[in-house]
Amino acid sequence: MKRFVVGDIHGAYKALEQCLERSGFDRDKDLLISLGDISDGWPEVHKTIDLILSLKNFQVVLGNHDAWALRWMLSGWKGSEWTGQGGEATLESYQNSRKNVPQSHKQLFESAPFFLELGNKLFVHGGLESGIEIRKQDPEFLLWDRNLLYDAVRKSRMGVHHQYGPWEDIFIGHTTTQVYKTFEPIHACNVWAMDTGAGWSGKLTLMDVDSHQFWQSDFTPDLYPEHPGRR
Repeated sequence: MKRFVVGDIHGAYKALEQCLERSGFDRDKDLLISLGDISDGWPEVHKTIDLILSLKNFQVVLGNHDAWALRWMLSGWKGSEWTGQGGEATLESYQNSRKNVPQSHKQLFESAPFFLELGNKLFVHGGLESGIEIRKQDPEFLLWDRNLLYDAVRKSRMGVHHQYGPWEDIFIGHTTTQVYKTFEPIHACNVWAMDTGAGWSGKLTLMDVDSHQFWQSDFTPDLYPEHPGRR
């Protein structure tokens, strides 16, 4: 079994399919780890979740957009902070009705942890607060933090190799690498930033957790030319 991690998908089903195909991912044997934000952005959230659920081996870490989508699925909430940041595409994928949300989709997000540890590797959507044991951290911080990446990049550019926590690798999403004017993953200290802008004008990235080889989709706006997305 090979282990792969994928960045923020944001409803880009076509991009996920491309990454799985280009990497040679074995849907019966290999493990897919999602760093969250499966929902919001492009209009195929439903199909994306169906695809993930069809895999024999998968793990999903909760993202902040998934938390918003789950809130709608459970209560009907449609906050402007959600709908204005890609939530409309999630609504579109379920024909704007919670009746069209399969129970398995709700359960995927309800059961998703805020972080995942596999041996000496950590997977978390946003980041973490330095000096606090991972199990004692505020879930909101794990969902929303960006300072881990900013600090790691700053230290790396200064030639300082700092290890955050006890892990060899920390894989994060949430903050697109477009902030640093690249569509490729960023490796800074022991942090891997995997959100390469699939929810915006970038690409989706899938990486082999152990070898760090990665594969990418086409630019997502090219895959959905008739949808405004979040360009």
